[in-house]
Amino acid sequence: MANIKNKKQPLYMISVVSEMLGVHPQTLRMYEREGLITPRRMKRLRLYSEEDVEKLHLILSLTREMGVNKAGVDIILRMRHRLEALHNEMDDMMNALDEHMKHDFEERIKRIFEEE
Repeated sequence: MANIKNKKQPLYMISVVSEMLGVHPQTLRMYEREGLITPRRMKRLRLYSEEDVEKLHLILSLTREMGVNKAGVDIILRMRHRLEALHNEMDDMMNALDEHMKHDFEERIKRIFEEE
């Protein structure tokens, strides 16, 4: 699987993405106007990253297969973004806790050996 940095790299033109996802380029432009997706711009050229394509795939799944309207898609995308942010924050806190516990454990070991 591609790493996060590579997933954000803009690679695909709108024609390629529309072909990949089986939608008209106008659909992609509409999603951009509505703020659901933000491809990188190079002059007048839209470039989509792997992350953008995955997000578009999710949008299309929600609208086509689950019948979610665009307002619902927007809410779901915002909730997903918040959930990812909370997950990252929780990971950071767990790493800090692990580091603290490791430091505490090392200090206890030092004291044990100092007592001998």
